[in-house]
Amino acid sequence: MLKGLGGLGDMAKIMKQAQDMQTRMAEMQEALGTMTVTGESGAGLVKATATARGELTALDIDPSIFDPQDREVVEDLIVAAVKDAQAKAETRRQEEMNKLTKGLDLPPGMQIPGM
Repeated sequence: MLKGLGGLGDMAKIMKQAQDMQTRMAEMQEALGTMTVTGESGAGLVKATATARGELTALDIDPSIFDPQDREVVEDLIVAAVKDAQAKAETRRQEEMNKLTKGLDLPPGMQIPGM
């Protein structure tokens, strides 16, 4: 492609790859909004569901833990479940990013903006 133009052919190829990557990134961002992960704490007594973007969408609390004297325990379990869901969302985002960038010659550790 574009022989005789030196490095311009490579530049055109790079530009095409960048456009393709941008399209795939947009598609992946949309898909991450529909993927869900569930974090839990207290052996499943508190469950937090989030999108793979890390947006909390649901909270499920077993009624057996509602004892007014144990309010701080319940609060801690909720925070732990949300943190677990966020960690799982980050892992899922990284897995999807790895799928997206597989085969690209990116330098090790390179972060792509928007992820």
